[in-house]
Amino acid sequence: MKKALITLMTIFSVATAVFVVTPATQVKAATPILEQGDQYGHVWGAQNRLKQLGLYKGELDGLFGPLTEQAVIDFQRSRGLTVDGIMGQNTWKALRNETFTQKEIQMIAQIIHGEARGEPFEGKVAVASVVLNRLHHEDFPNSIKGIIFESRAFTAVQDKQYYLTPNNEAYKAAYAAIKGWDPTQNSTFYFNPKTATSDWIWTREQIKQIGKHIFAK
Repeated sequence: MKKALITLMTIFSVATAVFVVTPATQVKAATPILEQGDQYGHVWGAQNRLKQLGLYKGELDGLFGPLTEQAVIDFQRSRGLTVDGIMGQNTWKALRNETFTQKEIQMIAQIIHGEARGEPFEGKVAVASVVLNRLHHEDFPNSIKGIIFESRAFTAVQDKQYYLTPNNEAYKAAYAAIKGWDPTQNSTFYFNPKTATSDWIWTREQIKQIGKHIFAK
């Protein structure tokens, strides 16, 4: 009986060890250290994010070559990170804080197209800026999806115009906002004064009008 108990405890210990180690291994694998000579998926992801900031000038080819290394160096230098041209954990963290996945960019482009179709380009960038400003504001959800699909946040989601296919200008506006252009001066709201039915929205501090929308805080 004692021998059987020891065997059972040994099996439990091994199983527990595997359970504890596996998640850490998966996290490490999800953010690999990248340097010149590496290739494929994670390199493509790094290139995509660096391109959003206008730092990577080459094709998204998944090959960590001189252009990718230079983009990493430029990013590190401009953010006060250790400049070594290597995508380490600190560089990954900083890059992810400023950039987005392809799915998130798609969502931003869709909300631009749904909300600001027919507006001047600046007005499209302004709508994207409001989404990004909410992302960094404590009163709003902390994800692009959460912000866009928050109850009654955007008319385009309610009337389904969000699901229309965005045009090229919507994507350009999304990238312009991601690169840092914010014509709204950190606004977190906007409304059309001719169609707004909320008395509350008129109590917000109005910053400026772009096209048909008034942007406010």
